[in-house]
Amino acid sequence: MSTTFPRSRKSKPGYNVDQVEDFLEEARRAYAADRDAPTVVTAESIRRTAFDIAKGGYSISHVDAALERLEDAFAVRERERVVAQIGDEAWFGRARATAQEVLDRLDRPAQHRFARTSPLTLGYHPKDVDAFGDRLTRYFQDGQPMSVDEVRTVAFRTRRGGYNEAQVDLLLDAVVDVMLAVR
Repeated sequence: MSTTFPRSRKSKPGYNVDQVEDFLEEARRAYAADRDAPTVVTAESIRRTAFDIAKGGYSISHVDAALERLEDAFAVRERERVVAQIGDEAWFGRARATAQEVLDRLDRPAQHRFARTSPLTLGYHPKDVDAFGDRLTRYFQDGQPMSVDEVRTVAFRTRRGGYNEAQVDLLLDAVVDVMLAVR
């Protein structure tokens, strides 16, 4: 019986234990591999990892916290590899360019920053997304404090005819990439 993470109660949802264990084993192999060798597991792939829900599975909050730490570790390693190839200045130049793309998107008028879903389809509530976008703008332009965990865990209400979730999620991923790049 595996005890990598605490289990949820048998009647409560958790992450599928076998899927989590398989992913962690793959991540261990990738991390133990030659630092300069490209791997299938990256900070981005960790961020996009999802597991099936199973009653009595691993505690969702514990696994999510471990995945965040794992993403951070892979991001540092990826940064070191790329900086060794192209140098600090080019690395930060890439991060600045991505941050500028984010700011350009967030500079659009409120309620018009992202494509909308149809009036019959749920999307992220534009007011929630715009409010968080304003915070992101203050983070990038004014240095207002914000943690990568705030970006990773932000949740928006849904609304019919709301913002396209995929577009918003891609922007949030880009923000996380920039934040991890400049740590």
